[in-house]
Amino acid sequence: MTASANTPLPSADPVGGEDRPWFKYYPEAVPSVIKTVEERSLSDMVRNAAKHHGDKTAFSNLGGKLTFNDVDRLATDFAAFLQTELGLVKGDRIVIQMPNLMQFPVAFYGALRAGLIVVNANPLYTVTELKEAVHDAQPRAIVVLSNFAFKVEELLEGSSLEHVVITDAADMLSQPKRAIINFAADKIKHMVRKYSIPNAVSFVTALKQGAAATWKDPELTPADVALLQYTGGTTGGTKAAILSHWNLLNNQEQFMGQIRDTLGEEKQPVIIAALPLYHVFALTVNAIGFYRFGAHNVLVTNPRDLKGFVKTIHKSKPDGLMLVSTLAAALMDNEDFAKDDHSGLRITVAGGMALRSSVGERWKKITGKDITEGYGLTEASPVVAVNPTHMPPRIGTIGIPLPSTDVRIVDEDHQDVELGAPGELAVLGPQVMSGYWNNPEESANVLFDGGWLLTGDIATMDEDGFLRIVDRKKEIIVVSGFNVFPGELEDAAMLNPKVSEAGATGVPDEHAGEVPKLYVVKRDDSLTADELRKFLKKRLAGYKRPHQIVFVAELPKTNVGKVLRRALKDLDAEAAAE
Repeated sequence: MTASANTPLPSADPVGGEDRPWFKYYPEAVPSVIKTVEERSLSDMVRNAAKHHGDKTAFSNLGGKLTFNDVDRLATDFAAFLQTELGLVKGDRIVIQMPNLMQFPVAFYGALRAGLIVVNANPLYTVTELKEAVHDAQPRAIVVLSNFAFKVEELLEGSSLEHVVITDAADMLSQPKRAIINFAADKIKHMVRKYSIPNAVSFVTALKQGAAATWKDPELTPADVALLQYTGGTTGGTKAAILSHWNLLNNQEQFMGQIRDTLGEEKQPVIIAALPLYHVFALTVNAIGFYRFGAHNVLVTNPRDLKGFVKTIHKSKPDGLMLVSTLAAALMDNEDFAKDDHSGLRITVAGGMALRSSVGERWKKITGKDITEGYGLTEASPVVAVNPTHMPPRIGTIGIPLPSTDVRIVDEDHQDVELGAPGELAVLGPQVMSGYWNNPEESANVLFDGGWLLTGDIATMDEDGFLRIVDRKKEIIVVSGFNVFPGELEDAAMLNPKVSEAGATGVPDEHAGEVPKLYVVKRDDSLTADELRKFLKKRLAGYKRPHQIVFVAELPKTNVGKVLRRALKDLDAEAAAE
């Protein structure tokens, strides 16, 4: 899609119109169409947020805070640095690799304000995984937390990266607190591994240089690409969904419309952002949606530090919590959280993975509040459907489609199935990506008939439009909200010369929801599970590695030799687990 600064905004009308069941049954809960988004780009949104919310707190973390005016000013400074000092131009890619810190929104919005395309990188990526993303996206620059700079050093030579900006955890705090926390992280807690990148620039220096430079407006349009978000998509592998300013702005409006009604505007809401901003769910909901609404986002850098996380919740007295099912379960197991006063909590949203009904029921019992479950995928920016926030949730469903979103349940020929019958969930709306970056073949596999997106998930629809996911066509293993593709794990294992064949599947786990389990046919009888684990540690992020390795004589296969992953668990009775 091409556009100019004067191009009218595209329509956000759903194809199906108001005859769809969710519009007929719940016209007040889910209007058919969202209102037109005022801003033409996320850069415009940051400017307008500063104009409307000014000196209110936008983000807080590690005892510091940034106002909406601060974010607008610092993002402009960073944009000016990128343009004048690094010579980056509109359309160049820049990687951001860091957890939830106040530097993230500054770097993210600064990059977009310079007209760049952001490539989010999970800090848990191994060097191999990061190298694959860099090779695919061909970025010219990266902004990385010092804790992970050693990975950048390893892949720098021969890559497209020309510029490295390194930030320390407390860089957005004032002195002397900044120096104390950064020193403790490096010298006392030894959280920063040694690295050597001679021409790297510190984030603090970048902001100072940018403040002395002049930012030039790149004149962004709604159609310009804002984000390359890596995902395994339907088949796994390295693919980036192309998400435009239009996609992301519209999806937050689709999602936030009902949340604004639920929270009201009598006070500034405080929202706990515990999910990582490099994940598209938290990026769209927290960094874009709640930010545009004027909420105070409390950034949680390490939610696995449950004691510290619970203290943050207690101190913040939030109006809203953004969680995954497993994190909600962990909170309820914490005595301090369970006995705390949750009367001020007005909304809890579970995203990233399926909400277990037992978790939802227990949450209601402990907090007195419902958890709202929704559904989305990276290719849809990501939210597609949600249980309406001002109605009791229907447990076991993913709710109803968002405004300006149409869905179909289709068969293998893309024809609608009968109401109530299972089929693949297909989605159409302004949040749907234009395709995968530099991958027309995979794009054609998931997009059909003018923009309908095949999700790869098998679903059913109730008479009144509520959706249920009944199976995963993609066979994804979802570990604490993160997708693990069996093929990626299998391929990594088979790089070991002692492995003949490998098959991976997910098994239930109390803490992570699911964890990978690997079945292996040995090529060399000397291979041990520990040896294979050490081999995989160098090639896969921690959440992708198998929690169990089982050696078997052979793997179940189809008549064409494809591994039958669903039949792998049948091998347990005869397997020799190690």
